[in-house]
This record gives sequence, C-alpha cells and structure tokens, in this order.
Amino acid sequence: METEKMPPFLAGHASPDTSSRLEGKKGQTLFQTSRQDEGAGLKVASMLPASSPGKKLPPPYVSHRTFWNFLEGLQQTIPARIDRSYWGTRLSGSNGSQIVAALRFLDLTDANGFPTAKLRQLVSSRDSERAEIVRKIVRDAYGFLAEDAPDPQTTTYAQLEEAFHDNFQLASDVARKCIKFYICLATAGDIKLSPFVVSKTRNGRGGGGASKKAGRKSADKKARTEIPQDIPTNGHGNMLDKLLLEKFPSLDPDWPDELKSKWFTAFNELLRRTGGNGA
Repeated sequence: METEKMPPFLAGHASPDTSSRLEGKKGQTLFQTSRQDEGAGLKVASMLPASSPGKKLPPPYVSHRTFWNFLEGLQQTIPARIDRSYWGTRLSGSNGSQIVAALRFLDLTDANGFPTAKLRQLVSSRDSERAEIVRKIVRDAYGFLAEDAPDPQTTTYAQLEEAFHDNFQLASDVARKCIKFYICLATAGDIKLSPFVVSKTRNGRGGGGASKKAGRKSADKKARTEIPQDIPTNGHGNMLDKLLLEKFPSLDPDWPDELKSKWFTAFNELLRRTGGNGA
C-alpha cells in the first residue's frame, strides 16, 4: 500500500510519532499539527491554532447566574465543541465570549473549545457530589490565592483585590467582578470564606441597601426630568408648532449632560414659540 505523502510545507517539520509545529520568523508558531498512525500510512489528522505560550488567561467575571444557566443547558447534550455556532443562539456576543473564557480558565474546555472530563462530571453531578467537584475546580483554577491569600476563612477583601490585581493586572472594577464570581463559585463548592470578604461583598459591593438607595435616586432623577404631557399652545394655533411639539424627542435621563443641556435649550425655545412656560 502506498504511504500518503506529507504536504510540502510540512516536510522536515514533523515526525511519524510526535505532534509538530511549523514556525515562522523568530520562532513564532504559525500552526501545529498532530498525526495519527493509520496502519500502513500516516496522515495529518488536524491543523489547530497554537496557543500563545506564557499568556495568562484572565479569571472569569461573567454573571454567575449566566454561567450556571449555561451549564444547565448542557445537561441534555454536551456538544463536541463549544464554539460560537453552539452558543450564538443562546447568548449575546459579550456573554458568550465571557462564558468561553470562563470555561477555559476553569479547565472545563481545552484551548480549542473541546469539553474536558471535568465539564462532563460537573454537568452530570448533583448536590454534594457537585459541591465536591466545584471545590476541586476552584482550588485548581485559583491556585494563585494559596500564596497571596492562603487562608480563605481569614482573608480580607483587600487581600483578594491585591491577589487578583497582582497576578492579572486587572482594573479595579474588573477585579471586583472576578472576585464576585470567585465567591459565588466557592460558595457553590461549600468553601468557607472569610466574613470580612462576605460582608464586604454584600454590604459594600452592591448590597441590598446600596441598590435601594441607587434605585430611589434614579427614580427621583427621572421624576425631576419628566415633561408635562399637556403643553398649552398660543391663541393662533400654529399648526407647525403643534407638529413640532408632537415630533419633539422625549428627554432621556441617561444622555450626557451636554446633550441634555441642548435638549432643554431647544425645548424652552419651542415652548416660548407655542406660548407655553419654559422648563
């Protein structure tokens, strides 16, 4: 039987019993190949993008609810590969990208999106068995905390922030999201966390009291910026002015201050022309 010939561009870069990589200038890896023994012949089985050596994956900061909902969706069938063609109809682009990054960081998929044994065990597990699996996932993925915050039961929130920032050079707001995800995952794994961390997360980082205050503030702001629906017109009944009033856009409180200022100026001018009072 005739042995398949290797493509010319791979000649000299692969051996029958090993994976190989093709390198460009300055040793940059362009792609790598794996080869399978098929009896009398050898065939290039796949050509996969090579991962960047030494590049750190950032910790997950996706919503933990989105993360667990995604895992629940895998219970029926886990796809051969978790890629955009699978999650594109289930998640937005940003959530999908964050889920993919989270799965990779937690070693639930490999660099090419193929599910690992950990993912299959996690998806099929329940109750105490799931907690045990999650606990192992947390300890493996967040091993850097063993040096910077060795005792999870006495660690302060500031220590966690420093550990995430020092290891991944994260901005403060991103670090807080990463810590929140870590806390939720650790809780799912029945890992006892420091009360200094838990209380800070509940009260100082988006706790119920803060959310209620923010909600009241937003409602007050919206009430102050609402525009009366019945606007008087002048005695002449200028149809053009009436039409302009009907077509005038509503004020959006989320607009930048400069845009809101221009809106009030234009609205006051329109009210002046129609005989109404200024805002």
